[in-house]
Amino acid sequence: MIESLKCSACNNLTQRTITDPESGEVICSNCGIVILDRIEDYVHEERRAHSMEEVYARSRTGAPASLAFHDKGLCTIIGKANIDASGKVLDASVLPQIEKLRKWNAWINVRKSSDRNLRRAFQRLDILKDKLGLTDSIVEKTAYIFRKVHERQLVRGRTIDGMLAAAVYIVCREMGTSITLKDIAVASNLTYKDISRNYGVLVFELDIKIPLVDPMKCIVKVASRLGINERTKKRAMGIMNEVIKKEMSSGKVPMGLAGAVLYLTCQMAGQDVSQTSIAAASGVTEVTIRNRFKDLMKLDSLHYREEVPNC
Repeated sequence: MIESLKCSACNNLTQRTITDPESGEVICSNCGIVILDRIEDYVHEERRAHSMEEVYARSRTGAPASLAFHDKGLCTIIGKANIDASGKVLDASVLPQIEKLRKWNAWINVRKSSDRNLRRAFQRLDILKDKLGLTDSIVEKTAYIFRKVHERQLVRGRTIDGMLAAAVYIVCREMGTSITLKDIAVASNLTYKDISRNYGVLVFELDIKIPLVDPMKCIVKVASRLGINERTKKRAMGIMNEVIKKEMSSGKVPMGLAGAVLYLTCQMAGQDVSQTSIAAASGVTEVTIRNRFKDLMKLDSLHYREEVPNC
């Protein structure tokens, strides 16, 4: 319902208007001037759709704006469907012209090298999202960090893939997910060393404060990979709590420490779990598991050494 619209031509403030249901125009009943170009009828319009054609025909908005697009989702894109605004198929005589417009539109959207680099980076980010199961919030925050990297030209002399993988790892650390650096290295086909080097650059240049990895989440992740039962998992968490209180976790790789605690707990429970399988599930070497295991056995306050067989 339109109330008290003022006509700019006759300066008539009236509630008596004429609405054209086809064009959506609101017309002054006094002089015939169009007051509003378009008005949406949200109450009476049928919103149900039984096919994709009806969905396109009745949609009022496009894709939401996102930092994970090189243009933030604000550029106009000519779609691949050869239909007009009303859903009718285009005449064959205009198809060559439409195809030429598509090419020009695609070129204009990425005519700058910076736009092309961002598009390439966010295409890789979309691939990492599928491989690692990243949430939309992680993707958005990663795109925000990478835009800052791009603005400061930190990519110069480095690879886009390496900087993007480092940004993903930083966000995963900040969000408290259990995705490790090795998981990202495997998904991005990069080495652990490359991502670590770029990670250090981002932390230093952007002055990012990275929270410590929660060893409890590492225990849950390693235990789920090995299929360890809940009772053993809870006992491992109890030992890890005591390890944290004794400040033994400082300076240690969380996944390696979690693997050693789980190995210790499995030995106490009499479960046949080898150091090799623990190391593989933790993403560390067997040497790391053995060293952390020896550190755990040195603690006098932990009352489990008599339960552990000689290893």
